[in-house]
Amino acid sequence: MLHPSYSDLMKVVNSEVEPGEAPVVNSRYSIVMATSKRARQLISGDDALVGTARKKPLSMAVEELNQGKIKILTEEEAARGKAASEEIIIDLGETEGTEEETAADLAEAAEE
Repeated sequence: MLHPSYSDLMKVVNSEVEPGEAPVVNSRYSIVMATSKRARQLISGDDALVGTARKKPLSMAVEELNQGKIKILTEEEAARGKAASEEIIIDLGETEGTEEETAADLAEAAEE
């Protein structure tokens, strides 16, 4: 079982959304894509933003998302270039690869 759960991660990501606005993410797929993209960044050498005993890139990416260290941009925010300089930004519109490639990447990261 994944801790925190997908629903907990979705609450964290959508916590800054004003009432009446569309949520940043509304599916597990978006959470998986964001953590997969961040795990790839960690594998390629980016520094982790959280101190954790976990060594797997995917686990670190999930923890960063849970602690609010990374931000998922909506398409509108990405188009406007809205970002704080101290945050890591995950733009789901720029996701590379197919769903099968992403699943393979996640499985590989989980094995490391």
